[in-house]
Amino acid sequence: MFFIMGITQGRKDFAYNQMAICESCGAYCRYHVFMTYMCLSIFFIPCLKWGRQYYVQSTCCNAVFSLAPEVGKRIARGEGVEITSRDLTQAQPGDRGGCKRCGSCGFETREEFVFCPKCGRRFGEL
Repeated sequence: MFFIMGITQGRKDFAYNQMAICESCGAYCRYHVFMTYMCLSIFFIPCLKWGRQYYVQSTCCNAVFSLAPEVGKRIARGEGVEITSRDLTQAQPGDRGGCKRCGSCGFETREEFVFCPKCGRRFGEL
């Protein structure tokens, strides 16, 4: 008799929707919450999970934040929880892909403009 066993890393995405100001880039974004864990499988059936960690990813710059475990557990149970800045610790910085933002009107562009095409002010001025 033999057993087919394996240890893998898993990820579970939660149906959580909260609009917020990104802690990394300051843009308006949506938070995407997910959990990572290690899993022991016997005959391809997950039997034991451990090492659960909860993360938040912002949709604006894809920055990843570690979420406080007690808040993550409440989200996993389906409770209506609001994530605050003190619940987050930055795990991976975001990348806006060379995006410029006007300090006056908030217009964003990836083009190499010196002046904002929306309000006419120079990028970097307030």
